[in-house]
Amino acid sequence: MEQAQDRAGTGGQDAPGPNDGTAGTARTDETGGTGGTNRTEETGGRTGTALELLVHGVGGTTPAEMLDDPRTVRITGDHIAAVFRRTEDADAESRPEDYRGRPVPEAYVWCNLTSGNGTRALWLLLLPFMVVNLAHWMRPTAHGRTRTVRLYGLLVRLVGLTLTVLLVAAACEVALDLVAWQCAGTRACAERHSWLGFLSPVMSDGGWWSTPGRRLALAAAVPAALTGLLWYLSLRTWRAYESQQPMDREADPEEDPARSALGRPGFWYGRRLVARLRAAHTAAALLTVAAAVGAPAARFDRRPGGPALLDALGWALEAVLAAGAVAVVAVVCRRGRSENRLDRTLDEHLVRRLPLAALVLFVLALLYGGWTRPEWASGGRLPGDMTFGGIALVQGLLVIALAVVAHILHRGLPDARAAIRGLGGPAVAMLACALGGVMSGGVSQRVSDWLDGTGTSIDGPPVLLTWQASVIPPLLVVVLLLCAALARHTWRLARAEREAVEGDHPGEAGDPGRTRRIALTRALATLTDRAPLLVAITSAATLLLGAGALVGALTTDQVPGDATRGTYAVVHGAAQTAQALGSWLIGLGFILFVTWGRRAYKDASARRTIGILWDVGTFWPRAAHPFAPPCYAERAVPDLTWRMATWTRATGGRLVISGHSQGSVLAAAAAWQLEPSARKRVALLTYGSPLERLYGRWFPAHFGPAELSSLHEEVDCWRNLYRRTDPIGGPMRLPGDSGPAVDRAPLKDPLTYGRTELHPLPAPLLGHSDYQADPAFAEERQRLLARLRPEVPAPRHTGRTAPVPAADGGPEDC
Repeated sequence: MEQAQDRAGTGGQDAPGPNDGTAGTARTDETGGTGGTNRTEETGGRTGTALELLVHGVGGTTPAEMLDDPRTVRITGDHIAAVFRRTEDADAESRPEDYRGRPVPEAYVWCNLTSGNGTRALWLLLLPFMVVNLAHWMRPTAHGRTRTVRLYGLLVRLVGLTLTVLLVAAACEVALDLVAWQCAGTRACAERHSWLGFLSPVMSDGGWWSTPGRRLALAAAVPAALTGLLWYLSLRTWRAYESQQPMDREADPEEDPARSALGRPGFWYGRRLVARLRAAHTAAALLTVAAAVGAPAARFDRRPGGPALLDALGWALEAVLAAGAVAVVAVVCRRGRSENRLDRTLDEHLVRRLPLAALVLFVLALLYGGWTRPEWASGGRLPGDMTFGGIALVQGLLVIALAVVAHILHRGLPDARAAIRGLGGPAVAMLACALGGVMSGGVSQRVSDWLDGTGTSIDGPPVLLTWQASVIPPLLVVVLLLCAALARHTWRLARAEREAVEGDHPGEAGDPGRTRRIALTRALATLTDRAPLLVAITSAATLLLGAGALVGALTTDQVPGDATRGTYAVVHGAAQTAQALGSWLIGLGFILFVTWGRRAYKDASARRTIGILWDVGTFWPRAAHPFAPPCYAERAVPDLTWRMATWTRATGGRLVISGHSQGSVLAAAAAWQLEPSARKRVALLTYGSPLERLYGRWFPAHFGPAELSSLHEEVDCWRNLYRRTDPIGGPMRLPGDSGPAVDRAPLKDPLTYGRTELHPLPAPLLGHSDYQADPAFAEERQRLLARLRPEVPAPRHTGRTAPVPAADGGPEDC
């Protein structure tokens, strides 16, 4: 993660809003917020003034830190995302003579898109949804295999649907089964919790709410409220993010298949799909709650001698619920995103009627379940506790099918750099399912322990959840062994790097301690490249252990400790240990989760830490799950595109977009969205960039070698800076004859090895931060500006003026 040090993108504070009281804000009020651009358009002049547009990375920063000046002014934007200048540069367009030989620096601050107010802490609930949404975008590169690509997206959307059902089923397990059915129906448990007295048949002396059906109907308010919260969050963010329109332009009818889909006009406008998926997932959640209330009542009504009318109503209700489930799946299976155009159409009838129909069925289920049944009494677990087993089985089959499709796609167009040989998407989808299972099991286990700490008065959660908790210890053993192997490899690599470190600083006095620190930092930075191995092994182990837990629960219908009684002592002891340790670990994880969320709600610094997670995970549009945290790039990319397009039209060009870390990803995505004529007037400077190292490997269909080579050819010039001590940024590694080199030789880190006359104190190891402190940054920026001219872009290999020599001995032009 970025450190809060890079003036170009790693500050560490939220961007100041319009009422923060800074000097820059005061100037903003005076200029109306859009002074820089408007003045240019009013004069109509093509000033030829150069612009450097800085885009920060994850973690956030302030305009003052990015521009290295405490006095800043907001040029355009709002308190969420905006473009800032130094106060003295606010009217730079009207004074072009003052900016000959130097650019006008601007800073695009977008940190509040992911780390704004305290409600962002609620996004922690959406973590499994975010992870499965990432899996959608991890498909391998495929040209001309439209049906297979659609099948891949369909399978991920179905996995996302199962996660919604799992979350709501977990809420039903807690509220309906553990509280309303088991605890309220058991005298010993109800006496320990006096607030349940009105639900207990004994303590309330047969009160109106004490019948099982009415207890379930009342408890259904909890999962229904959770569904309403998810729907509200999705709707609110949909209006704020998916409603931001990109620039309207026509798609290229002869689009190069090697060009990234990120350049299509409708890629950053997923309004229609998210609305449709939101309706389907909301309906699925309500139908799940309706089934949890109605199914136990229907099963009771089927007993011999039961009322014929209620029996018929129960069959009718279950049939209608099944039909609703089929309708939901059909909506999810409909065609996905429309990227070749701005699809402003909304399926209004579907978006409104499907959730409304599910809500009606939910109310009917409450009425049916709450009907008077004098002979009905609760005992044991709530009928239908194998719901979790069915969900786990469906998820496993979907992940396996997704892996088969991904393998077919990867085999058709192999990419040696793709993570896990194209299976990154299925592996991440498996982890999303595991994360959802852990969260569900953790809540159920903690509530069960809270209601009945002795474990004697109620049966507790379904057996499968205990089995799933029991496989966590062996999974952790696998992960720890893998981490130990990686640590051993890193230690060996650090020893091998010591000679290379000394070779990078010839003629300087050696310092063994400093050499070891530099070598170790370089070795640790390489762990990023081994993340696919860790994910692959963890995902495979999760699938196998999860399958074993499902088989164990189905075949024994007992918790592991009881199921292994009578076997070998070592087996029984291991099962009991795993069961106890798993329950403790899942409880600890739940407590940490709640604590982290509470702290994030109250503490802005903790919220920014969580914001780093969202910066990485919510770059992509919500294509697989509508309840995932919103895609900030659907606001940031259009912002940058509009800014670059209006500048090039108003001034005739000369724009360098400078992106650090995640900011380089936004810069590349915005450059792809420009018209070809504007794109040729833009130069790209990236530093500490994960474009190839992370995005190119994990999202090969959009940032693969062909896509990055296409971007290199379409912009006027592109230069990339990186360090060997940087765990995130790396070279672009463009294949073949890709024209002028993109990558500069690795920057020295530290800048000086020992103490010198100019640097009497030891220079720090910078790693991923403070790239602007290296003289190479200013050199590369000057080279890019020297290429750009107000009239037309310079040729890629022969500039109109004498080229600026390359400091690293590479190609002199670009």
